[in-house]
This record gives sequence, structure tokens and C-alpha cells, in this order.
Amino acid sequence: GSSFIAGVFLQAMNKKMSIYDAMMRGLLTPGTALVLLEAQAASGFLTDPMRNEKLSAKEALATGLVGRDFYEKLLSAEGAVTGYTEPYTGHRISLFQAMKKGFIVKEHAIRLLEAQIATGGIIDPINSHRIPVEVAYQRDYFDQEMCQFLSNPKNQTRSCFDPNTHENLTYTQLLRRCVPDPDTGLLML
Repeated sequence: GSSFIAGVFLQAMNKKMSIYDAMMRGLLTPGTALVLLEAQAASGFLTDPMRNEKLSAKEALATGLVGRDFYEKLLSAEGAVTGYTEPYTGHRISLFQAMKKGFIVKEHAIRLLEAQIATGGIIDPINSHRIPVEVAYQRDYFDQEMCQFLSNPKNQTRSCFDPNTHENLTYTQLLRRCVPDPDTGLLML
């Protein structure tokens, strides 16, 4: 999966910038910036669109790609790929299991799963590859109710604000409005 929103492109200035930088300059709302960065982290890594580098949340904080204000949330989103540590047993558990046990808020878990679906499929936490929603259900990564919910496009969360049109959109809708960076091929808002 590489079809995620990597950064922001300002056509009038022919300039690209990171999502966090765009937020700091007032081009994106903090809520939209967080959703876009969480979608990157939930897909395996954060991307520096200027250097075309893939970074962990810890590396992104160290290089200034993101600020401390988003760090804990991005670490949590990164767990959608790496799994979560169950605090009582120390075992690795999936995003859905973490949600069921109350370690992750349901709305947040759904947003992370939606980002994975939009960028290529649910990430199998055991084998680290993308799988369709139905296969994830068959492997017991979530229950039938969650499978049906995620399979219905009408249920997608409208958590992204399009700064160009001032509409609230789903991540998938906003993704479709992006343009590829001619230098890197990364999708830019």
C-alpha cells in the first residue's frame, strides 16, 4: 500500500510541504492533519514528502516531520500495523482486539481500519501484508458486525476537511482528489 496522502502541494507557488508543516502554516486544520498523519502511520510509516523518506513515528518526531503534540496519537496509529501490547499479559494483539478490550476508542480504530482499506487493504499483523476486509474477517481479525460495517462505503467517516472546497469528506474521497508529485509519485493534496 502506497496510495496514501503524503503531503500538500501548493500549485500557485509550485511548492510541496509535509502535512504537519501545512497545518502549522494554517493550510490544514489540526483535525484533518491528524487524520492524514494517522492514515500514514496506520499504513506502516510516516512519509517525508520533501525527502521521499519513510519514517517510524519516533523517527518522524526526531527529524521534526511531526511535533510532540501528535506523537502519542501517531504511535497508537502505528500499532494498527505492528500490533498492540496487551498490558496485563504482554501478548501482541490486533487493532480490533485492542478496541474490544477498551485500549483503543472504537471511532479511532474504525478510522485507522478505513485508512488501511483506502490504501490497499487491512494489514495482516501476523504476516505484514495487505488483505481484503472479508479475508481479515475469516482470519478473526474482527467480528462479522465490524466486517459488515467496514464493507459498506456509506459508513465511512467524513473526518477530512478539503481546504480547496471546504467540504467534509471521507479519506477515500479526499485521496481521489490528490495529484501525484512528478518527482516522487507520492500523492499530494
